[in-house]
Amino acid sequence: MERVPFLEDKHIVLGVTGSVAAYKAVILASHLTQAGALVDVILTEAAQRFVTPLSFSAVTGRPAYTTMWETMETGEAAMPVHIVHVGLGEKADLLVVAPATANTIAKLAHGLADDLLSVAALAARCPLVVAPAMDAGMFEHPTVQENLARLEARGALIVGPAEGRMASGLVGYGRMVEPDAIIGHLRRALGQSGPLAGRRVLVTAGPTRESMDPVRFITNWSTGKQGFALAQSALDRGAEVTLVTGPTNLAAPPSAKVVNVTSTEEMRAAVLSNLEGIDVLVMAAAPADYRPVSASAQKIKKGAADLHVDLAPTPDILMSVSKQRAQSGWPKVLVGFAAETENLIENARAKLNRKELDIVVANDVTAAGSGFAYDTNRVTLLDYMGGVAPLPLLSKAAVSDAIFKRIEMILHERDQPGITAPEEADLE
Repeated sequence: MERVPFLEDKHIVLGVTGSVAAYKAVILASHLTQAGALVDVILTEAAQRFVTPLSFSAVTGRPAYTTMWETMETGEAAMPVHIVHVGLGEKADLLVVAPATANTIAKLAHGLADDLLSVAALAARCPLVVAPAMDAGMFEHPTVQENLARLEARGALIVGPAEGRMASGLVGYGRMVEPDAIIGHLRRALGQSGPLAGRRVLVTAGPTRESMDPVRFITNWSTGKQGFALAQSALDRGAEVTLVTGPTNLAAPPSAKVVNVTSTEEMRAAVLSNLEGIDVLVMAAAPADYRPVSASAQKIKKGAADLHVDLAPTPDILMSVSKQRAQSGWPKVLVGFAAETENLIENARAKLNRKELDIVVANDVTAAGSGFAYDTNRVTLLDYMGGVAPLPLLSKAAVSDAIFKRIEMILHERDQPGITAPEEADLE
């Protein structure tokens, strides 16, 4: 798990209850810590039948709490035992209960407070995320459903459960959602009042494929990593996100509306049909530039001596968007990518002007650690005002944050004309 700028130094309290899925909570705590969060763990008495406090202390580097009748180390002095729950609850940016048993869900729903976790939950004034884990028959019980509905009505985010085989051997809904998927939901809960709250963002990602026959196609090396990171960055900022993606092997960020496409024409149609009311469009996809003029209905057999393939240009999605934008005004901010192998700035500037973009993200895909398939990228941001901002080699998550910082500045300027935008932040 790489460090996530958005989660850096976020204080998360993780409540762990008595379910066989408690072992997954150790993974969750570990991954949150690796991402940069400060994780304090509270284990119920039943949870300790499955995992130990030491397991959590080992992966978080912080104490794990089990009872109200213990002190809380603050770095200066021990907190009095009778207010340890207040200390945990008040400093939390988010409280997540994972796994959450039917018993603990009932306590949270009805305000019972007979252990450290339930008391800390009452003291907390932060978002609450609940990841249920229990046998399928229990989860479907009307009482559990009523309790979950009560929590949702109070603003809690219920994550899962997933469908699968239970410890009892039954198959149904009741398995705790996997840790990394939970982290995506935590990021959504933490970012709900972010700088893009109320905004609608459309992101494209991945390659497109143009069929030659039922088993062959024309495509490129794009994996979708940068586009998916951009979608997650927009969600972190509170935006409502639509992700239009070509074929990838990536899990989409939770809470994003995902539109799966295959061909460039399908991507163009999906973008244009979702464009109305969009504040920001980031075209991070790498659509195929050419398609076979005709595709064979049957597999082309190897060894055909006279085989040749006539190619035709695919539709220019950004140009189509630019034309529609001139009529509708949507999107307010239009961002494109320029993957180049030579004359990086010149070619990117030409694309910016030709397609009337607000920002173009230029990257030399031949540079070490940059471009397709890597987890890192080295880009230069060019904008319509003539700005040129080269960035060092960064994770694709950090690149996404830098892009959205620039987007936020442009939105601010357009929403409040004549008012000076906030001082530009360090894009790194």
